[in-house]
Amino acid sequence: MNNKQFISIAKDVINLEIKALQNLKRNINNSFNKAVNQLAKCQAKVILCGVGKSGLIASKIASTLASVGTPAFSMSASEASHGDLGMVSKKDILILISNSGQTSELKNIIQYAKRNKILLIGIVSQKNSVLYKAADIKLTIPKVIEAEGIVPTSSTTTQLALGDALAIATMKHKKFDKMDFKKFHPAGSLGAKLKTVEDIMVTGERIPFVNENLIMSKALKILSKKKLGILIVTNKKNITTGIITDGQVRRFSQKKIDFKSLPVKKIMTKKPISIDKNEFAAKALSIMNAKKITSLIVKDNKTPLVTIGVIHVHTILQSNIS
Repeated sequence: MNNKQFISIAKDVINLEIKALQNLKRNINNSFNKAVNQLAKCQAKVILCGVGKSGLIASKIASTLASVGTPAFSMSASEASHGDLGMVSKKDILILISNSGQTSELKNIIQYAKRNKILLIGIVSQKNSVLYKAADIKLTIPKVIEAEGIVPTSSTTTQLALGDALAIATMKHKKFDKMDFKKFHPAGSLGAKLKTVEDIMVTGERIPFVNENLIMSKALKILSKKKLGILIVTNKKNITTGIITDGQVRRFSQKKIDFKSLPVKKIMTKKPISIDKNEFAAKALSIMNAKKITSLIVKDNKTPLVTIGVIHVHTILQSNIS
């Protein structure tokens, strides 16, 4: 065989799977709605199980469900009959995946579910199968043509797609949003993109506060000690009235005036640029780039005149946010 033939094989396999997905799309019906409603209100666990390739699909669907707020895990069909059924409680939802619906390893699990009145969702192709007849909610996979007529390809693709659709629809039903998603994905580039200003801002004693009447000579010592390159200027009511940057200090030092004897309010820039604590850190970086500054003061909508933190460009970049 030559390279052109390999490419032709690849296209044939993909075309088979595309056709299977198109058939699946046409086959989605009210049973899907029932499944989503049950998954969304499940107060316990969703347990998925399949045999062979379908078992691998069950693991992937379980992982996706768990990542978007629905506790789920996959169970080995063979181990289920040797004690693992003890992991399944009456409040759980059981999803069994089988193209034929006749796989012998699933029969004990089906009997256990029926005996204990556990909600059973079947993802199955054959309507005359044990699984289809036993399932409380039947999600039917249309008959497909596998690659070379034998290798599980189109069937597992449709199983996976249906599982993804269930996960996303359930996520939407539960109003699981980006901030919820961040809680389950604190690491990696996606978790970094979802970090808020509050997650990484400088707070408490690390904030370089100075009173607006403080003499600059003393303020400079605070600027050096805090090492953020800025001073947050406040009045006696702790309301933020201005900001001083190390760039401003350098410019004043080049002038022929004794600026160190001046009060801070004579040097500061009024109405400093700020950002709300709940904004994404990526937005803070965008503002800094646009304004050509290295820090932003952070405020809370409840107390908009008070600085509660400082976010610095170095902190953002160290958090792998771009």
